[in-house]
Amino acid sequence: MIVVYHKNNKIEEVVTADNQKMDFGSNDTIASGLHKLALCFPDKKIVWCHLLLKNSLDLDIIPTVFHHKKMMLSYSPEQHHYFDRKMGYVEESPFIKVNKSVSFPTWQISSLVGVVHAELVLTLKKSVPFDKDFDYFLSSLAKLTMPLGLLCYSEPRLLKQKTEAVSTKTSRFTLFRFVKQHYRTRWIFLLLLNLMLYEQKFPILPFLFSLFYKNRTKINVNLDGIKVQSNRKVVNRATVDVIIPTIGRKKYLCDVLKDLKAQSHLPTNVIVVEQNPYEGSRSELDYLTNEIWPFTIKHMFTHQAGACNARNMALEQITSEWVFFADDDIRIDNSFIQETFEQINKYGLKAVSISCLQKGEKQIYATVFQWESFGSGCSFVFTESLKDCKFNRGYEFGFGEDSDFGMQLRNQGCDVLYLPEPQILHLKAPMGGFRTKPTLQWQNDSVQPKPSPTVMLYQMLHHTPEQIRGYKTILFFKYYKHQKIKNPIRYYINFQKQWERSVFWANQLKQQNEI
Repeated sequence: MIVVYHKNNKIEEVVTADNQKMDFGSNDTIASGLHKLALCFPDKKIVWCHLLLKNSLDLDIIPTVFHHKKMMLSYSPEQHHYFDRKMGYVEESPFIKVNKSVSFPTWQISSLVGVVHAELVLTLKKSVPFDKDFDYFLSSLAKLTMPLGLLCYSEPRLLKQKTEAVSTKTSRFTLFRFVKQHYRTRWIFLLLLNLMLYEQKFPILPFLFSLFYKNRTKINVNLDGIKVQSNRKVVNRATVDVIIPTIGRKKYLCDVLKDLKAQSHLPTNVIVVEQNPYEGSRSELDYLTNEIWPFTIKHMFTHQAGACNARNMALEQITSEWVFFADDDIRIDNSFIQETFEQINKYGLKAVSISCLQKGEKQIYATVFQWESFGSGCSFVFTESLKDCKFNRGYEFGFGEDSDFGMQLRNQGCDVLYLPEPQILHLKAPMGGFRTKPTLQWQNDSVQPKPSPTVMLYQMLHHTPEQIRGYKTILFFKYYKHQKIKNPIRYYINFQKQWERSVFWANQLKQQNEI
């Protein structure tokens, strides 16, 4: 392990893990200094730390938290990162509102303290320019490589104790430059508009200067050559319970159970929550008891429809080390569970969502990376990570329960990875014959809420104020062509009313479900 102490964007001191000073003279940027060290020590972890935090750096924890080579960790005690809260006007992802109390996925890498493996630095070579501003370089590197499979985290355990933050906030010029270099050009216009609308600021010069910078997103980098094998043991007993909510899909569910029966690595329990909203109705799943299954089937029947409620009922029955959240209309190969555990062991993480495609659908993502959402019908989660998680019934019959559940996991320090392999075939079976259309609380409102109150609920619970405002601006323009009012002033007035009703009903859902 090599430790680099820096100050004022210059390397001040380089030491080994046992605190032996090294001769290292460099008048270049800190980024180029890291590259030179990587050339000298290609098999080492390289740690950076601001000189003022030298006594707070916890080197002993690094082998534990930095458990494979394709990672980059950092931490800043400040509530807002280098680009401050204004980045929320540009990006809707969960990587903006960072929970500083747990290990949390984000591309917002801090110069204050962090660690990366030399092999990654050498793989990148000069694909990411060695910016003089170390914070800018780190954020650029992470933003460009997270979609390619680099796992990036805010990791509070890098510091032994709470410490006063060293200010690293940037200027509006740098903010606009970063947006221009890492997003589509349209976003600098939207950033300018949002700052004018919501903050009454008119950063015309930063906007104009940003136009002269080239976009960096088309970098030619392949991280597949970096071997991943986590030293973190997350699978011990390798037992798994399968959760399947079902409604009116007798034949499809039977096929799912047969696929599970044929697994080379059998589940311990399969928890089936059958829903039929008609009073007096009974279970139609006779094969659950008529046939012999190599696992225990825990069957629950309820007249209350709703996948959120059904999955919550199933979660109370979990006894295994892992949970497979499944749908009732999927098909999987015989080695599916075994291959999934192999991937989980490889990356050392406790939640994965697996590629789930319809027949003939083209796979978009071919690499393992940090997922922005969560698949409630295609995910494996470590049971201990679920102890404080429930599917929020405020989303019942709406949109957002998957993403909300993923955010609950992340806020407990449990990241969600996307696995392109093994694959799940999603049949998209037709709805069961006795499904009824739910009555939504707001469906008789004279002013219909826009967006859906469940979408607004997710925004309110998990996004920053800037992200919500940015979403509102985009929705305003996107919705215009899909509605009947073409007079811009009348449209604006009506849109405001619809937005206010959405906020109202989202708050109602929040209160009703004691969030």
